[in-house]
Amino acid sequence: MTIYWKVPESEHADAAERESSDHVIAEAAALLRDGETVAFPTETVYGLGADASSTAAVERIFKAKGRPSDNPLIVHIADSEQLADVVAPGSVEAAHRKLMEAFWPGPLTIVLPVRTGGISPLVTAGLTTVGVRIPDHPVALRLLRAARCPVAAPSANRSGRPSPTLAAHVREDLDGRIGGLVDGGATGVGVESTVVQIVAGELFVLRPGGVTTEQLRAVLPDVRVHEPEREDVHASETPRAPGMKYAHYAPQGYMFVVQGDHDDEVIAWIQQDIDAAQERGESTGILTFAEHASRYRADLVLSCGSLSRPETIAQELYAALRRFDEEGIRYIAAEACPETGIGLAIMNRLRKAAAHRLVRV
Repeated sequence: MTIYWKVPESEHADAAERESSDHVIAEAAALLRDGETVAFPTETVYGLGADASSTAAVERIFKAKGRPSDNPLIVHIADSEQLADVVAPGSVEAAHRKLMEAFWPGPLTIVLPVRTGGISPLVTAGLTTVGVRIPDHPVALRLLRAARCPVAAPSANRSGRPSPTLAAHVREDLDGRIGGLVDGGATGVGVESTVVQIVAGELFVLRPGGVTTEQLRAVLPDVRVHEPEREDVHASETPRAPGMKYAHYAPQGYMFVVQGDHDDEVIAWIQQDIDAAQERGESTGILTFAEHASRYRADLVLSCGSLSRPETIAQELYAALRRFDEEGIRYIAAEACPETGIGLAIMNRLRKAAAHRLVRV
């Protein structure tokens, strides 16, 4: 049985609401200390947390999600002082500190050498490094402070499914499979954190996310920043960060992404293909943007934010992918977006959701 708690979303909660909220945080933190799993909101997506120092607790994450054991987990901490419990002494360099000062708390995960004996080896999937971040969400930070332990927390969904941006998404995937769920309302960024690693004085973006490459370069102008790799790692390799190896974020239907230099050509191609699919008897869906939605016909046309405000696309992406499943859509065409700023992370997730089926017109 999963314990469900609701935390008031308003910053202006009254005394009774604050007392109730404190009680929820205390109960959820106690559950974490007892080795159970607790889902909670962050500014990116909902995470499924467990005590990172306990192998038995971390095993419950993998079991609940159906997650492959060679896929490493990100460790969440409440403040930079907790870094000493997780990473190797002397491993934090000047460039790391600049990133932490600029983006913590926030959607940036930094991969560092792991402290021997500090956390369960299941967290790192056998690697000598660990990804660490401080989330920028009041509920997450309160829970981490109350738990008094580093918390391993991948997204709180069944492995391969679209990540959860609402507590309802977590319940849909994991109800009865986890110890508790703290409902703190909708998340903000909508896609996971950016994962980076500094090697030999150069910064590698292992996974694009809520912090853009442009923002990283602005903070580290003298450091070479490498764009993320487009392809998944080889099947025999252990990924260096979450989201690099396995199919992720996928709806249940067949999905592909259409990309081109001219909107009119992309729209015409998608509509022609969807019309053909409807003639075959397929249930059809189109994932597009506010500027183009009225130009399409399908069983379900979803506008996923606005091209003029790409952050709204990130916020609405996973909920839209889940909506196709809710409506029983089995054939889905998705429009690509420009791969600048947060668009790089959006396209990374779209490619994985479509199992890298990309049509160029």
